[in-house]
Amino acid sequence: MKNSSAERLTAMTAPRTGRVLAQYSRVALAFAITLCICACRGESASAQDAPAVAADTVKIDGSSWTPCAAEYERCSFDGTKRVLYGTPDKHVVKTFTGGTGCDNGVFDDPAPGSLKRCWVEAAANSAVARLAAEAPPPSSPLPMQCSAAAEMKAAVDAPASGDVVEADTPGSDGTRMFPLHKPFELALTTRAKSAGTLTWRIQDAWNTVKASGHFAVTPGAHTSTIKCTSQAAGYFSIAAQLDAANATPVVLPSRGTRPAGIATFGVLPDLAAILPAVTYKYPDLHRFGGQGAAYLLPGQSCCSGDGYRPLYPDLGLTWVNDNRNWYMTEPKAPNTFNPAADNLAPFFKAGDLLRLIQLDGIPGWANRTGQDTHSYGPSSLADYSAYMKRVGEESNRVRSSVFPQQSNNYYQVSWEPDYEGGLPWRDTDANLVAMYKATYEAIHATDPHAVVMGLTLSSLGKNTEWLNRLAPLGIAKYLDGVSAHGYYDVGTSPSHPPERMAGNSDPEKAAQSLPVMMRGLRHAMTQMLKPGAKLFITESGISYDIGTKYGPSTPSANVLYAQGALVSRLHLILLGEGADMSYIFYTADPTEVGYGIFFDLVNAEGGYGQTQISPKPAAMGVAAMTRIIDGTNTLGPVKNTPPGVYAYAFQRLNGGKVVTALWTHENAVWPGASGFSETHAVKYTLQVDAAGTSGTLTVLDMMGNPSTLPYANGRVALTLTEAPVYVVSQNAGVMKANVNTPEGYVAQ
Repeated sequence: MKNSSAERLTAMTAPRTGRVLAQYSRVALAFAITLCICACRGESASAQDAPAVAADTVKIDGSSWTPCAAEYERCSFDGTKRVLYGTPDKHVVKTFTGGTGCDNGVFDDPAPGSLKRCWVEAAANSAVARLAAEAPPPSSPLPMQCSAAAEMKAAVDAPASGDVVEADTPGSDGTRMFPLHKPFELALTTRAKSAGTLTWRIQDAWNTVKASGHFAVTPGAHTSTIKCTSQAAGYFSIAAQLDAANATPVVLPSRGTRPAGIATFGVLPDLAAILPAVTYKYPDLHRFGGQGAAYLLPGQSCCSGDGYRPLYPDLGLTWVNDNRNWYMTEPKAPNTFNPAADNLAPFFKAGDLLRLIQLDGIPGWANRTGQDTHSYGPSSLADYSAYMKRVGEESNRVRSSVFPQQSNNYYQVSWEPDYEGGLPWRDTDANLVAMYKATYEAIHATDPHAVVMGLTLSSLGKNTEWLNRLAPLGIAKYLDGVSAHGYYDVGTSPSHPPERMAGNSDPEKAAQSLPVMMRGLRHAMTQMLKPGAKLFITESGISYDIGTKYGPSTPSANVLYAQGALVSRLHLILLGEGADMSYIFYTADPTEVGYGIFFDLVNAEGGYGQTQISPKPAAMGVAAMTRIIDGTNTLGPVKNTPPGVYAYAFQRLNGGKVVTALWTHENAVWPGASGFSETHAVKYTLQVDAAGTSGTLTVLDMMGNPSTLPYANGRVALTLTEAPVYVVSQNAGVMKANVNTPEGYVAQ
């Protein structure tokens, strides 16, 4: 199922108690801080200067600032104001309307390792303050450094044909993703008819400017190269505008499914120091797979590789579909698939990508329709069984020779047989169960390490419904595990997030939230299948909204942010509610609008077998999520979270650290009148250690950027937004006592 979608702060006031008593100490502290800052800069401060500003303000960089929030709290105010985040010496200043969260997810981390807070710029209530307010804003450290000297280098000639303005990041492995802290190049090409100026800027997934500049442009085709290094991981967009005399300003044109106005690249997180690589007892324990790049034609390649490398390793994806579908391998006649031959696709032979073996589809010669079909069973179960025995024989040999550390082979029998879907089952229930019986018995006859799975409906809830309906016919006897697709709504899109129906007063609607659907499926599995049966979610994705088309203005930066947040939330819920593995759908934009986590830079309507791609925020969110969550066991949803707060705990394999993914969701602001809120936030304290203990821990943002946060009395105070964060803690016993283990889930 690849569909799209149809529709779709609280101001924190400080308590008055104690404010009068604390006033004198704050005045003294404000003056002391002002004195320290001025003295360090060779300035002087005197007591008579203090009345120029409000009693609880400080002067930083010549402006007056009033404390408004501690780190990870909410800074609330009316109107539009400048907010300073960090420490008096190391900070960043941004402008917001109506308040902002006070954390690294909003501002990045200007003072790593330091306790930070937010100040809001005080009103200019004196001549001194007015002068300070009128001064140019102070420069603040940005996590992206781009060499000004490089801008001054003479531009080199570029090909005469092409767009008036182009931007790209050459030198990557083709994914347009780069290592953290390593130099990369930004190439800006202009084909101007007259002299002018090119203005450029780099922004992150929250639309915050990270670097910017401009340089003179001469007539003709020229490329200027700027060297950059990023101290922050994540998604970045490049905007460039050419202004020339007597000419309309020109911006970057659309390319493929990428809208006009931007080019994109990503910086991969490096979490080795925070979450060292785990040792896998066997590779089956990897938790992420992907669809995409699987439709390359002979001779085509993506990303300087085979379509999967380096793309999948960069993203942290391990599981890949491998086709042993009868209609593909024996399309004309029986007994033509040779299990002793080398049938393994070259990209599997390195042994680092794992096979999910696809068995769906019956060839035309072997079913009553005379056409290849997914809707009817085979005419001869004997022919079908003979073929499945050959597949089991081949897969057992491949596992032994290419994947010797892998414990099992995994087979998916059917693909989206939903009555409403594109491959609907039109045969009888009895014939469906008979086909599963033949598959199970034949595969197990030749592959002692087989795990046979189904029914793989597109709607997650339908998988539970069909299992229950087919139970009297014995379907459970022919399943070693369950495979399902994780679609949960009429459109899985920014406007239809997986939590949209949670807590609805109508029980039928509440049952359509993804967490509730997952709990229903796990319950059915526990009732029917053997303990420890695997649950593989073999496709799930977030599209753009229903009715959206690819085009120069689609999608907006806000939609890209929203899709990125939801892709991570979708798979965190699936794994947090007890899935063993989850597939990302789709690598680059297919024809089904917007499901890609990369733009297709070639096909304006999307396609398959893309050869030129660039990341969306979703891709970089996936790259962070896989590095954080792969190599874990699920502990489960945290108990007693308030409505709108979602928290799922995982533990690194072999008794390692605990990682808790958290976010908030509020239908009223998602989507809101002005789009998908990037600033809506709620406060929440998470128990991470025993009562009475204190210390520090690491919090990772959606893109994998770390910050250090203190905790007290065993609890850490967080301000949660719609973008997930990950809390890394040590006390697994405390967390295990504070979660609901998914029903039937068995840790490895």
